[in-house]
Amino acid sequence: MHPDRQPHHDAPGRARPWHAAWADALYGDRGFYRSHAPAQHFHTSAQGIPGGGAVLAEALVALCRRHGLTGVVDVGAGRGELLAEVRRLAPQLHLHGVDVVDAPADLPVDRWTRSPGGALLPDALRDLHGVLVVAHEWLDVVPCPVLVRDDHEVWREVAVHEDGTEVLGPVPSAPDLAWARRWLGPQVHRAEVGRPRDQAATDLVGRVRQGLVLLVDYGHTSADRPAGGTLTGYRAGRQVAPVPDGSCDLTAHVAWDSLVDHLGAPAVLTSQRAALLGLLQADGRAGDGKDGTGEDGTGEALLAPVPHGLARADPAAYLSLLARRAALGALTAVGGLGDFGWVLVVVEEPGRGRVAPDGATVPD
Repeated sequence: MHPDRQPHHDAPGRARPWHAAWADALYGDRGFYRSHAPAQHFHTSAQGIPGGGAVLAEALVALCRRHGLTGVVDVGAGRGELLAEVRRLAPQLHLHGVDVVDAPADLPVDRWTRSPGGALLPDALRDLHGVLVVAHEWLDVVPCPVLVRDDHEVWREVAVHEDGTEVLGPVPSAPDLAWARRWLGPQVHRAEVGRPRDQAATDLVGRVRQGLVLLVDYGHTSADRPAGGTLTGYRAGRQVAPVPDGSCDLTAHVAWDSLVDHLGAPAVLTSQRAALLGLLQADGRAGDGKDGTGEDGTGEALLAPVPHGLARADPAAYLSLLARRAALGALTAVGGLGDFGWVLVVVEEPGRGRVAPDGATVPD
């Protein structure tokens, strides 16, 4: 991250509020996502980690089966890597991708819808029924205002030039200032305002008539809110300074506590580690210690072992299970992808109760 970047008090040329520059840099006519595939620049649980996409797809299929869902809608689908894995595992599911570019010609999906990008969703994405809507690393690229405390401890909006030079802007809008006062502790001197992500998530949930909405991303709460913000850039597999010129990805962590509070009681937050282990382990274990990480503090002790006898009886199956276990270990690692947040929102008829990400029913 670049938490200690200090805005200049003045700089030549025209500066714009970060949220506006960010939106153009990613989703404008020459925006980063118009011409760059995410897999070219960074790895996620869905792509770039050997076997990771298959494990994540397995979890999505498990959720669909537990809830009797007939399709998956992937918001921010990239080039459809995750949907292709779901198709391989469950060819009967109806698959619908949503992204700012057209679908690859050979992608095995039933439907693809182009999106305006960022928080804006396609008008046609409405009245969804019987589907799992997954937004995997979508919210972190929803642009939002960036605030910093000035020399008098007053919150100010940060503006930025196309070359990344920052300047102090005006006092934030009343809603952004209210958000900062509620969600940012005294130790925080710079932060990204979570309101646009909260509103985007609420919009997405509101487009589902019946089904599940799963939001997966990296984030923080008041317990571990970074003092200097999280806005950063990625280019060609490397973390770089955030420059809004369309040459790099721009991303910032999600304020989970604000988002869950905004969504209300139907939203359940857990870690990716707990969710995946609860969905995919044969015995459903999601933790065996107070910290939920296993005896060695890494989560490794929670992964079911591959039977050694299978190596002799069926070597191919043994190697396949070893590879799956390694991928599951990568996606549930403490201090890594396992710390990602999973927010599951059940949209259901009254009286049916809500369901936690591991499949357990929670009474209303």
